Amino acid sequence: MKKIVTIVGARPQFVKTPLISKELSKFANEILVHTGQHYDENMSAIFFRELGINKPKYNLAVGSGNQGEQTAKMLEGIEKILLKEKPDLVLIYGDTNSTVAGALAASKLHIPVAHVEAGLRSYNREMPEEINRIVADHISTLLFCPTKSSVRILKGEGISKGVYWTGDVMGDISRKLKVECRKLKVLEELSIKSKEYILATVHRQENTDKKENLVNIVEAMTQIGEVIIWPLHPRTKKALNDYGLDKKLALSPSVRLIDPVGFLEMMSLETNARLILTDSGGVQKEAYLARVPGIILRRDTEWTEAIRSGWNHLVGTDVKKIVKLAKSFPKPKNHPNFLGDGRAYLKIAKIIEKFIES
Repeated sequence: MKKIVTIVGARPQFVKTPLISKELSKFANEILVHTGQHYDENMSAIFFRELGINKPKYNLAVGSGNQGEQTAKMLEGIEKILLKEKPDLVLIYGDTNSTVAGALAASKLHIPVAHVEAGLRSYNREMPEEINRIVADHISTLLFCPTKSSVRILKGEGISKGVYWTGDVMGDISRKLKVECRKLKVLEELSIKSKEYILATVHRQENTDKKENLVNIVEAMTQIGEVIIWPLHPRTKKALNDYGLDKKLALSPSVRLIDPVGFLEMMSLETNARLILTDSGGVQKEAYLARVPGIILRRDTEWTEAIRSGWNHLVGTDVKKIVKLAKSFPKPKNHPNFLGDGRAYLKIAKIIEKFIES
């Protein structure tokens, strides 16, 4: 039986894994490697339980750290596993340090790489994720693109061989889990009602590591004056404490800080929100899938179709723009489907099967 090593390490990758893994198991032995990039219970283990993901054979437990330090630990650990397992293919997802470490380790050992969510670009090289995407794409043998524009982007960079437009895997799983989400009682537990609150997520380094940006975001939230549910990423929690912003938020009863939640609970909160404030690539896409207006706390984005549709607006950390949009968001009438037909995972598995068998 053919062997595939799949590298995961962060929340967005856990979410994209289960549907594809189920299909891969029909023709290959999949070995799951968890780098430990996200290691907190609410950022890791809960996703494996909720989504029925097989327990990883290897957990590198690299934890947090500087970009170079974290990536180096992953590279060292992944290389040892690949030398031991000798897989026919390495499968990577998204744009994290786990993604680029998996791609580099495999390419050095001349093992083909398949990249799910290839071809996305924000054209902001200050973002570590942008560098990770570019490197991973230029190393990969099979490139699975979530949108037609990502195919065009790769072609513009001279990559056309092994490129496939499959649609978006996260869109697939969101469609499949709608019924499960309706069973949850997360709104009751938080004492909130559907469409009577705003959901916020902030974790990107450009916002957490720059005090001015995080100060502006907090100021905007307090000025909006509505109930805002804010699941706190560990990095953001530390930044709020370091900058003394936790004290300001404590005086604003409308902004409610909660622990990170699982994928099903997050989907429920997204679907029922009136509006979403986020700097996350995944959450802005999930907002679009849920047909909930999104205010994007970034200067640029890789999900440009959602911006062009009018469902997402880029505002950076401009307090006035955030508050104005939050109070009067021009909700579009149309909702174009640019993320595929819900069968991306099947297409990806079929292409991989054909590739490794040949």
